[in-house]
Amino acid sequence: ARTKLSLIKKKMLGKLKRIFTQNAPAPIGPYSQAILADGTLYISGQVALNPKTGKMIQDSIEDETAMVMENVKAVLSEAGMGFDNVVKSSIFLSDLNNFVKVNGVYGKYFGEHLPARECIQAVRLPKDANVEISVIAVKPKIQLVAFHF
Repeated sequence: ARTKLSLIKKKMLGKLKRIFTQNAPAPIGPYSQAILADGTLYISGQVALNPKTGKMIQDSIEDETAMVMENVKAVLSEAGMGFDNVVKSSIFLSDLNNFVKVNGVYGKYFGEHLPARECIQAVRLPKDANVEISVIAVKPKIQLVAFHF
């Protein structure tokens, strides 16, 4: 039984792929920017760290949200996906009074595509961020269909 379980575990781990891009901030702890598992991409929470300078962008909540979304976009792109692949977003705000402003920026990245989502207020976020966003995206499996006439 132990060998069988070990074999199953190896097969499962073999399907996981760590995603990393220089175009988003490097993780600030023991985690990955994202993990791709069987066509589903799990992106860790992104804050407004500018990947080029390593500095937080906090001039305004709109600028901060835009930097967060650009970081999410960079990780999605590295995995060969875009915002139209996102099925779920989680938004964490230090102040829920910023909801409308964050929503305005967030919505521009998704357009008509509206993934499932929650938005909560957190007491404190990493790097004293005002907004953190994580997403789950799915790459549809392409199925070839042959037609015979």
